[in-house]
Amino acid sequence: MVDIKISGRKVSVSDSLREHVEEKVGDALKVFDIKPMTCDVVLRVDKNPSNPERKACEVTVFVRDNVVRVVASSDDMYTAIDDAADKVTRQLRKYKTRVIDRRQRVAAAKGGTVTQEDLAALIEPAPDETEDDQLVREKYVDLLPMTEEEALVQTDLIGHDFYVFTNATTGLVNVIYHRKNGGYGIIKPKIEEENEQ
Repeated sequence: MVDIKISGRKVSVSDSLREHVEEKVGDALKVFDIKPMTCDVVLRVDKNPSNPERKACEVTVFVRDNVVRVVASSDDMYTAIDDAADKVTRQLRKYKTRVIDRRQRVAAAKGGTVTQEDLAALIEPAPDETEDDQLVREKYVDLLPMTEEEALVQTDLIGHDFYVFTNATTGLVNVIYHRKNGGYGIIKPKIEEENEQ
């Protein structure tokens, strides 16, 4: 069984809520049965009364050195938990498929096998946000070398629009981001452009 840590912000976590999280999110985590895996679930109620979907469930899954994060909101906490569990299932299936596909391509190219650790990148979770209206967040990441494709996978897994990484080919820091009109872009230091010429 996966270790699921459940906490609440501006909401008390009742026994029935805790059981519902353990059942729904626990089932979602069975998609990717790998050790070590831990999961943090934060149930929260937003302050803004004009927002009809004030109740939210935030799930962060730590799979070895990878992070999968989803958030679901609703006017009902149980519905938010169900939606978050569905999103976690989809994200883990997508990640599992990409890891297997990538491993097979690399193994075919090398003529050997590749472990999941070879594809991993570590992102440390950001400290909890402050409870007041001012949002200030500081995030530290380990810039492990990876390909652009691996960085794009990490962007999808953590649910962000961009991802900062060390390019395995050049050794320089790059930023990969999703473009609003589709596809993705990459920001490279000027020195990298000069080296390619």
